Amino acid sequence: MSAWTSDELDRIGEAEELEIASIRRDGTLRKPVTIWIVRHGNDLYVRSVNGRTSSWFRGAQARHEAHIEARGVGKDVLLVETDHMNDQIDAAYRAKYHRYAESIVGSVVSPNARAATLKLVPR
Repeated sequence: MSAWTSDELDRIGEAEELEIASIRRDGTLRKPVTIWIVRHGNDLYVRSVNGRTSSWFRGAQARHEAHIEARGVGKDVLLVETDHMNDQIDAAYRAKYHRYAESIVGSVVSPNARAATLKLVPR
């Protein structure tokens, strides 16, 4: 595994959203989805608004690998399930997306979305 460079963290973390495509068993990419991303410290996180039952999240669980694209950065990542920092991740989402209606931001900090939190780890 590798670490994020400072430039990658800044560019991806500042992106409004990113494209993420989970990797199939044969190594090809699934159809990418657009998802909100947050940075907390030196880590990047995404959440499935539709929770653990969404088709995207189930595909991500199958392989735990994906390819992301944001602000000119393309990177293969591992998708690591986490729930140990949900309060801090909620705060990061609220701070970053504060200009959106609470009902919109509320969907990404809901219990359903919190249960589908993934940390992006570069490979």
